[in-house]
Amino acid sequence: MKRDYLKMTDLTLGESRSVLDLARTMKRDRTAHLGMHRGKSAGILMEKASTRTRVSFEVGAAQLGMHPVILTTQGSQLARGEPVADTARVLSRYVDILVFRTSSTDRLDQMAKHSRAPVINALSDDGHPVQVLCDVFTIEERLGKPIQGMNVAWIGDGSSNMARSFVEAASLFGFQLRVAGPASYVSPDRGAAHFTTEAREALLGADVVCTDVWTSMGQEGENEKRLRDFDGWTLDETMLAHAKPSAIVMHCLPAHRGEEITDDVIEGPRSVVWDQAENRLHVQKALMAFLLGWRP
Repeated sequence: MKRDYLKMTDLTLGESRSVLDLARTMKRDRTAHLGMHRGKSAGILMEKASTRTRVSFEVGAAQLGMHPVILTTQGSQLARGEPVADTARVLSRYVDILVFRTSSTDRLDQMAKHSRAPVINALSDDGHPVQVLCDVFTIEERLGKPIQGMNVAWIGDGSSNMARSFVEAASLFGFQLRVAGPASYVSPDRGAAHFTTEAREALLGADVVCTDVWTSMGQEGENEKRLRDFDGWTLDETMLAHAKPSAIVMHCLPAHRGEEITDDVIEGPRSVVWDQAENRLHVQKALMAFLLGWRP
């Protein structure tokens, strides 16, 4: 039976750990498992703009030996109104795995429901699980220990897709998550996370500090309002001083420098954003391999 990866909890903790272990092997030895899925194909359907997600999945699929097929909305019949269900039925007869970057969760669910092939959520309005799985990998890599029991602070839009996936990850991996931002920007599903309107409360004792853009794709019409609402929430050195001296800083990129994060923080010694970006390749390769049947 096919397995989809639409949210963090679509894999158990043990399965997630297996994916991360395989990713470590793949990163340590770039020839490990090279070509393991030769002869297969990966459909990569991007309804939203992408740099890291598209390139990391395309390169990762190729390194696994698969032929990556890239489709955008304008480059497919979706632009003319073809239902997602019909697209899923057709594409999954051609390819062995589907990577879908879209807006609504309904479109994502339709793709998964009607696809014969495993479907990976490469970003939707309600979550970005592949990014957060890669972030867990990066945190453990840089801090040298499992994330379980760590204190992670999220600063900014607590209702964003990134924040929602971090809430899921906190329950799955067993770390403490504190989300700080304006009161009107809170995830509808708080899980076990602690939400606060005080940045200092979230940052005290934090091992990891995460942020993201205040205005995500599709929210451009709200930009002026969001800039007002988030005034004073820029992650700068003064704010960061409340975290542990050893705390690392994460941003999934692209960054609006000077808005949610300052240049000196993103370019500073605590920043791991470039490792985050690289690790998209290794973890997503491992995830595709797992969904296509690899087991330790």
